[in-house]
Amino acid sequence: MRERVGRADKGLIITTSTFTADAHREATRDGAPAIDLVDGETLCELLRDLKLGVTTRLVPEIDIEEGFFRGI
Repeated sequence: MRERVGRADKGLIITTSTFTADAHREATRDGAPAIDLVDGETLCELLRDLKLGVTTRLVPEIDIEEGFFRGI
């Protein structure tokens, strides 16, 4: 049987930034409840994939043909 620390079996920490290597090590430390870390990039992907509070739109990419404008 697994020993419990406090009353949690698992944790979740979300940031709009990033996590340090130390944070990742602590989140997966042996003997402690697992902690899932969700950084800003992953959070944006989750919101987009689940269509929660975000709208996705395609923006056209425009390349300039410099030769066309040399004769002007």
